[in-house]
Amino acid sequence: MVGIDGSSELTEDEAELYDRQIRLWGLESQKRLRKARILLIGLQGFGAEICKNIILAGVKAVTILDGGVVKDEDASSQFLAPRDQLGKNRAEASLSRAQQLNPMVKVTADPQDVADKPDTFFGEFDVICATECSVEQLIRINQICREKSIKFFCGDVFGMFGYTFADLQIHEYAEEVTVHKASRSQKSGEPAAKVAKLSPVKETRKQTATFVPLQDVLEFDWSSETYAKRVPKADPSYFLMRVLLRFRSKHGHDPIPKNREKDIEELCKIRDEVLTKLRVPVEKVPDNLFRNVFAEVSPVCAIVGGVMAQEIIKAVSQKESPHNNMFFFNPIKNVGFVDHIGN
Repeated sequence: MVGIDGSSELTEDEAELYDRQIRLWGLESQKRLRKARILLIGLQGFGAEICKNIILAGVKAVTILDGGVVKDEDASSQFLAPRDQLGKNRAEASLSRAQQLNPMVKVTADPQDVADKPDTFFGEFDVICATECSVEQLIRINQICREKSIKFFCGDVFGMFGYTFADLQIHEYAEEVTVHKASRSQKSGEPAAKVAKLSPVKETRKQTATFVPLQDVLEFDWSSETYAKRVPKADPSYFLMRVLLRFRSKHGHDPIPKNREKDIEELCKIRDEVLTKLRVPVEKVPDNLFRNVFAEVSPVCAIVGGVMAQEIIKAVSQKESPHNNMFFFNPIKNVGFVDHIGN
C-alpha cells in the first residue's frame, strides 16, 4: 500500500483530504482504498454517479471505458461531459471534470468498446464495474474476474428502474456489532440484584461472505417447489431486469423514448417469452411497468449509483457487510431493497 509519493503511508495532503472518511471507516480501510485500481465500463448518467463517488472516496486509479459518443440525451443525467462535446467520445469528454473531482486519483479515459478488449486487459484491475453491457458481455467479464480473483459489479438504470449485482466470490470483512456485557462480575455471596445490568458494547468482528456468479442468478430455477410458492408475493423487479436485459441483447440498445409505443409492444412480447421460459406467470410484470423504463432519470441514477459506489467502497475497504448479492429500485413504489438470488 503506497501513497502518491511512493511511501507506505498516506501523505499529509491525503490525510487532510480524507480526514472525515478516516474517522468514519478507519485508517487501514482508507489505505486499502488508496491502492485500488478500478475499471468502470459505461459512462452515461448511472456510470457518472458511480465514477464521481469512487473518485471522491480516494481510490488509487479509475479507468473509464466507453466507446460511445456524447448525445443530446446525456444532458438529462450525465454531468461529467460538457454540452459542447456532443459527438465526441463520452469517456474522453468526461475525463477533465472527473479528474478535477480529486487530483490525487489517477483517472484515465479509454475510448474503445468493451467487446474489443482481450481477456488480459481486465487483469490489470482490482475491481470491475460494468454498466450498459449485454448479458453475454457481463457473463464473460464475470468469468474473467472469477479466474483472476477480481471483485465484480454490474448494474443499470432504465428510467425509474435500477438494479445492481455483486460477485465478491469469497469476501472477508470487518463488521461492527453490538454485544451486551456486564460492567462487573458478581462477587461471592452478593445478591444477584446488586450486579450491574448488561450494557451494550460495540465490537469489531471478522466475517466471511460467499457470493455466486451472475450466471447462477440468471439461470435460477423459479419453478422449483420452494420458490414457485414465493413467486406470487415476490417483487417484479428481478423479472423486469431479465426482460430489459433481453431487450438490450436482442436489439443492441435500450428502449428509446421516441419509439415508446413500439418498444413497449416489443417489451411485452419479450416478457411473455422470458417469463414463460422461467415458468412464471406473465402477469408478474404488468404492462404499465414498461412505461417507466425509458431513458435515465437523474434522481434514480443518483440513488442506484450511490448504492453501487457504496458497495464498491465497502468491498475494497473490507468494512461492513456487503449486499449479497442484488439491489433493486422498484419503479412503481420508488423504494429500494436488497435481495439474494442464486444458490
